[in-house]
Amino acid sequence: MVDQRISMITLGVADVARARAFYERLGWRGQEIERTVFFQAGGLAVVLWGRADLADDAGMELGGGTGPAGIALAHNVRSASEVDEILTRARAAGATVTRPARETFYGGYAGYFTDPDGHLWEVAYNPGIVPGPDGAITLPDFGTT
Repeated sequence: MVDQRISMITLGVADVARARAFYERLGWRGQEIERTVFFQAGGLAVVLWGRADLADDAGMELGGGTGPAGIALAHNVRSASEVDEILTRARAAGATVTRPARETFYGGYAGYFTDPDGHLWEVAYNPGIVPGPDGAITLPDFGTT
């Protein structure tokens, strides 16, 4: 069974700095790391990332009607083996795995799938952002602003 939760919402944006400035003008406080900005939003995170980078990471082409719509929902898990289990279950349920699970640049393990309507999901184990017992995540202090 896959837990019913969303850990992160990644917005693929045209200009990360412009998008960050907008959210900070709203009063949000973000942390930037690796050209990506993270905002704690209750028990989940909103992430700003370049749209082309998001498409590339998901193993998809940008544009042409088949690329990501500029948003990815993330389901963070507690282990790498859970990533594999969920991707297998998603494929069996009718999902298209766009990027098989693999080690990530941040020391984790992640893969992507799309649901039958093309909505993009990332399934990720990130040793720095592990869901608590209730499934909520808390962003660490990345030491940057």
